[in-house]
Amino acid sequence: MSVIGRIAIPTAACAHCGGTVAADARYCCAGCEAAHGLVEGLGLDAFYRRRSAADGALRPDAAPPVPLAAAAVAEAPGLWRLDLMVSGLRCGACVWLVEQALAAEPDMLAARAALTTRRLTLRWRGERERAEDFATLLDRLGFRAVPFTPACLRAAEDAETRSLTRALGIAAFGAMNVMLVSVAVWVGDDMGTETRGFMHWLAALIGLPTIALAGLPFYRSALAALRARRTNMDVAISLGVLATAAMSLSEAWRNGPFTWFDGATTLLALLLAGRLLDRTARGRAGRAVAELLALQDGMVRRLMPDGRAEDVPAGTVRPGERILLAAGERLRLDAVLEDAPGLFDLAATTGESLPQPVAPGAAVMAGAVNMGAPAVLRVTAAAAEGSLAATARLLEQAAAARGRFVTLADKAARLYVPTVLVVAAGTFLGWWLGAGLGWQAALVPAVAALIVTCPCGLAIAVPAVQVVTVGALFRRGVLVTSPTALERLAGIDHVVLDKTGTLTCGRPCLLPGDWTPEDLSAAAGLARGSRHPLARALLAACPEAPLRRDAVEHPGQGMAAGAARLGSARFCGVAAKGDTPVLWFTDGSSEPVAFRFADALRPDARAAVEALRSLGLAVEMLSGDAPATVARVAAELGIEAWEGGAIPEAKRARIAELRAAGRHPLMVGDGINDAGALALAHAAVAAPGAQDLAQVAADLALRGEALLALPEAIRAARRAQALARQNIAFSLAYNLVAVPAAVAGLVTPLGAAAVMASSSIAVILNALRAERPGRWMR
Repeated sequence: MSVIGRIAIPTAACAHCGGTVAADARYCCAGCEAAHGLVEGLGLDAFYRRRSAADGALRPDAAPPVPLAAAAVAEAPGLWRLDLMVSGLRCGACVWLVEQALAAEPDMLAARAALTTRRLTLRWRGERERAEDFATLLDRLGFRAVPFTPACLRAAEDAETRSLTRALGIAAFGAMNVMLVSVAVWVGDDMGTETRGFMHWLAALIGLPTIALAGLPFYRSALAALRARRTNMDVAISLGVLATAAMSLSEAWRNGPFTWFDGATTLLALLLAGRLLDRTARGRAGRAVAELLALQDGMVRRLMPDGRAEDVPAGTVRPGERILLAAGERLRLDAVLEDAPGLFDLAATTGESLPQPVAPGAAVMAGAVNMGAPAVLRVTAAAAEGSLAATARLLEQAAAARGRFVTLADKAARLYVPTVLVVAAGTFLGWWLGAGLGWQAALVPAVAALIVTCPCGLAIAVPAVQVVTVGALFRRGVLVTSPTALERLAGIDHVVLDKTGTLTCGRPCLLPGDWTPEDLSAAAGLARGSRHPLARALLAACPEAPLRRDAVEHPGQGMAAGAARLGSARFCGVAAKGDTPVLWFTDGSSEPVAFRFADALRPDARAAVEALRSLGLAVEMLSGDAPATVARVAAELGIEAWEGGAIPEAKRARIAELRAAGRHPLMVGDGINDAGALALAHAAVAAPGAQDLAQVAADLALRGEALLALPEAIRAARRAQALARQNIAFSLAYNLVAVPAAVAGLVTPLGAAAVMASSSIAVILNALRAERPGRWMR
């Protein structure tokens, strides 16, 4: 055996990748020899001491590195950024090696790698072609790099999800089978000692491998925390599970009356199920971000200097180039409208509920839909530099920041776990050295103390309340999408509300006017052939109107059928204009009539705002809609603090301002334009009917049409926090009584298990109080 750092590698293993080598050889190939020399030459041989396994993953590829320079994006003159997907990243040591090796390169400003997504972000100053040097360096180390794309994000292997799924399957299978054996022992009062001993060992045969394999996610997390000289809930869980398994094995060895393999395996199954659900929710968020980026993966029609049009990938279009956007097509890149005025649906980017006219020279953000005639636009930002890419990066950063939020249980575990260890060690040493018992006998009260203080009650103290509360909220139309959502929602002190789609219905409604039912029926018959939002609203007011089969749509103007016309004032020959959205109709023989529309308030909007104030929360409205419209809505709802015409950057800036002032803002929105603010807020809620991206950025989503569910969810979160604190307090208080008895040797292991189980039952019964809506749904 040869030793590299702390890792013992057989003489038949490669010194770099750990692969099989010929007799008396140190490396499996010339590539590994060169890579090993490079690592040593860079002074990074500590990598071999850091890595957790030598599995052959770092063997250099014989193929040439993939060209990367074309994928580099200029952030400023001479300043470049490159996002890569790196294969071969297997552990933290690989990440350390990549970052350190690239940091040693001249001109490199930053090199950051993410182990979970295997995404490597490089920023350097100098020539664009330096990217090829970085690719060569990574290839020499044994890592393969390709330009990062949404396709890479969608195709990236989710090792953690697979590991949790596998562990849950093992735990569930083991728990069910161990339970069958344990039930026989529980009810077998007339069972002989030999039969009971056989059943104990049968339970051990199933339970021990289950505990060893299914508990790996917790054991790894616990070891990582201990290496960092801290404790978390996984340390407490691992300690309790392993102590229970050890005591059960001891009872099986001496053929005691009971073992507790069933409790350990069932606890693992329940905890793994909750962790897998959390991981699945985060996976959905990652896929939604990928779908946002995939919007820029499609084809656009680029106009060539000679007037020809060609379909090209959106990612290849550069700033300054011109594109043609067909009627009804969604814009994939930030651009400026050229030539003629246009009509665009900007709901996804500004929150405007109705299509808006856009003048030539005005900027149009990616995500807008062309509702008028085909338009020519000049691209202002490449796909990787545009607003959609910036929003996706912001969501990733926010997810990482929220992932660092310390849960209430982990806060308690920081003090609880060290105390448990000290008590158990003190019990063992006291009976062994102080009382003069043998170490085997002294181990019994020590293990009994561990079982009494097993953190099962503490481990489920918070999750039990969360499960009950989340279920109660779901049945009332509120979907909780983040594991720390309730904790953060309970701590908010300021509410920022979007207008369109949040306080209003987000769709136009027909207002009363000087028109007859016959006029409405005739106009709705024309509107049936159009997808324009105002036409849809007109048809909703008269759904029985017959279709005019001879109707022809004139994009951006209206519908015509013979002498009848429905559309803009100019299209219908009317000079009058108004502040409200309007469709004009004429049958060719009478004076045109106006159908006016407005975005109506949600029926419970006023009650919801008043309920939020009754909770002691400051309320303000922040909208991208026209200031006059926002002022009218604010006056109707009695909201004094409001701002209209707020672009997405302004919304993010307002949230950042509140956080800098020490506030804990809650953002409520429904569109892509709200995603940035939702991600930055202390807590975020997606309004009813919100777009997928807004739901991804939010912690909770209102699934029904009732906005009153928002204050109800806040009350539920506050009550859940109170119950969780009660559970933790009870779990700690019961130890103040049970631990001294166990330390004094007054509690047997069987009694310790009974006390431990009773504490868990008490915690669950208290958590079930969150199901009762009477106190928090008023």
